[in-house]
Amino acid sequence: MLIRSRREFLKNSLKSITALGAAGAMAKFGEINAFASGGGPEYQALVCIFLLGGNDGHNTVIPISTERQNYELYQKGRQSLALTQSSLLPINHGRDAYGLHPGLADLQKLYIQGKAGILANVGMLVQPMTRSGFQANNSARMPVALFSHSDQASQWQSGVPNGISSTGWGGRIADVLQSQNSGSSFPSLAITSSCGIFCTGQQVLPATIPPAETLSARGTGMATLDAARRTPAIAEAMQQLLTFDNGLQLVQADNSIMERGERYANTITGLLANVSIGTPFPEKNKLAAQLQTVAKIISVRKQLGLKRQIFFCEMGGFDTHTDQLADHANLLTNLSQAVGAFYKATEELSVAEQVTTFTASEFGRTLSPSSRAGSDHAWGGHHFVIGGTVQGGKIYGEFPHLALGGDQDAFSRGTLIPTTAVAQYGATLAQWFGVDMSKMPGIFPNIQNFASPTLKFLG
Repeated sequence: MLIRSRREFLKNSLKSITALGAAGAMAKFGEINAFASGGGPEYQALVCIFLLGGNDGHNTVIPISTERQNYELYQKGRQSLALTQSSLLPINHGRDAYGLHPGLADLQKLYIQGKAGILANVGMLVQPMTRSGFQANNSARMPVALFSHSDQASQWQSGVPNGISSTGWGGRIADVLQSQNSGSSFPSLAITSSCGIFCTGQQVLPATIPPAETLSARGTGMATLDAARRTPAIAEAMQQLLTFDNGLQLVQADNSIMERGERYANTITGLLANVSIGTPFPEKNKLAAQLQTVAKIISVRKQLGLKRQIFFCEMGGFDTHTDQLADHANLLTNLSQAVGAFYKATEELSVAEQVTTFTASEFGRTLSPSSRAGSDHAWGGHHFVIGGTVQGGKIYGEFPHLALGGDQDAFSRGTLIPTTAVAQYGATLAQWFGVDMSKMPGIFPNIQNFASPTLKFLG
């Protein structure tokens, strides 16, 4: 109720203000205590790309010829959604042959170069799960509200599969590593779109930095930037709002949020005004625009005094219940091209080995199609990890057997029971980022349920 009231206050308070402006140059930029050796080998960044809607992993990574199965088994299960074998982009995992969706040319190149790896059949788990265990329907051993978009997105981002959390695992990582950024007055978390619980810590809150000239007042109260529309009267009104003191705790809290947002906005706008990234990013690609903004923020890491940064980007449209083949092709093409450009930008900035990008999505989709040429909500799915220290050119975890009603199918439509937990995925990223294993249960509360708490996809 408190959060809802704060939002209502913020909305009503801004009704009389048509826009907030950018201060352009940072009047107090000298107050930022940048590390003398900021960046360099001691800098690291995690970049999460959330594929909102539930990405269809079955048409993302396809078995062609492996020890357990072949293309024909995939084709039998996929039916009308099967991609032709000749269209697939070939990759190998040891002696096993797989294919990527034809739209993933940039990711195929990174995989072959050893700069990208695939984590197979990842999903929310309380503990390791089998088909018989799932069908026993023991709620204490199961994630809450499987197959629900909102619940599963929240669980992925909170890292808590069977409870409620007010923080996300990105935020909790930032909390643990606060000392790495002790000289900075700018948050270590930055989001380029809407963000759920992932970005929220107990102490660390994110800055919202959309990929445009303007920054929106949302989430934790980032101020809007629009220099062309700022007037002295608006600036004065905003300042009065920020300093207004009527003794009410709620009003004072929102004043603090707005003031902090204005300060962050002025800081980052002044820094990014003169930043130019030479690497071309694809146009009319919303994810590419977000990742270009991330690259620009990384380029000013020294001025911000940040040694650790976490970024959250979001790409929607993956809830492909209908007409999946065409829609999914466009989505994966945009994903691949955006990630390919971003990796090149990290090379340009000489931070390719210090930045790890990873995909996430609330769940996978059914192997068998829906009645409307799409697929339905399922469970496990496949994900990409990209970066200079990724042990790439490999598929990690257990690639699932695609027999309908088989030992890894929760029902009979190819609803994959995950063989790798989100907690293991996230803990591996967190460990690379500098989180000590002794701190991991505070970030992933059920990590102790898994024999191998971390995997080996990062060097």
